[in-house]
Parts: sequence; C-alpha cells; structure tokens
Amino acid sequence: MNALVVILGIAAIGAVNWWFFLADRTSARASTVAGIQEVVITVLGGYDPAEVRISAGRPARLLFDRQETSSCSEEIVIPALNLRRFLPAHQRTAVELPPMAVGRYPMSCGMGMLHGELVVEATTEVGDAHHT
Repeated sequence: MNALVVILGIAAIGAVNWWFFLADRTSARASTVAGIQEVVITVLGGYDPAEVRISAGRPARLLFDRQETSSCSEEIVIPALNLRRFLPAHQRTAVELPPMAVGRYPMSCGMGMLHGELVVEATTEVGDAHHT
C-alpha cells in the first residue's frame, strides 16, 4: 500500500511539472489595430498563446481574457517592465506596453505558477494573429 502511495505521489509531481514547465505552448504574433500591435491572451489554466511575438519599437496592447476564477491567475506580472496588473475574472483586461527593445520578456501569474513569454523581435512586418 505504501509503495502505491509513493508511486502515485511521484506520478502527480511529474504531471504537475510537465504541465507547468514542459508542455507545448502556443505562439502568436500580434496583429495591428489602429497602429497598435494587439493580441488576445486567453487565461484559463495557463496563457493561450503562451508566447506572444511583437515588433520592437512599436507600442503594443495585450488583451488578457480571463475565463476563470482561480486565484492563481488573478494577476499578470512582467518583471522586466516592473508591471503587475490585476485581471478580473470573466473580463478582458488591456495591458498597454510602450515601444520595447528586442528581447525576451518572461511573464507569469502573481504566484509564479503560470508562465508565458513576450518575444520582441526586430521585424518590421506585423501580420494577422495566428497560432502555431
């Protein structure tokens, strides 16, 4: 019986680590709306897309569409921008970003359990949003 509990515990730990750190993540490039790069990020047990690509040197707007009430996802944090924003449940929250330098900017929930990344590229073309 004890061996079964240990095996189930190890499997649960592995599943949680896989979900939060190793599972495939979606990616999308922002589309341009009235001169501002914009992308909708669904918040439901994670971020979809988890990787958002925007062009450097242009303002951007991240629209977080939080579709749950989990306390873990009630904040979005982008440490490199010193940004922390509350995301009300079942609402869409706009996060305006200034023109940014090329780089990778990790983002997470307030608890650090949900992860995503903002990828700022040197490209000048911004097409329609798509998932890969």
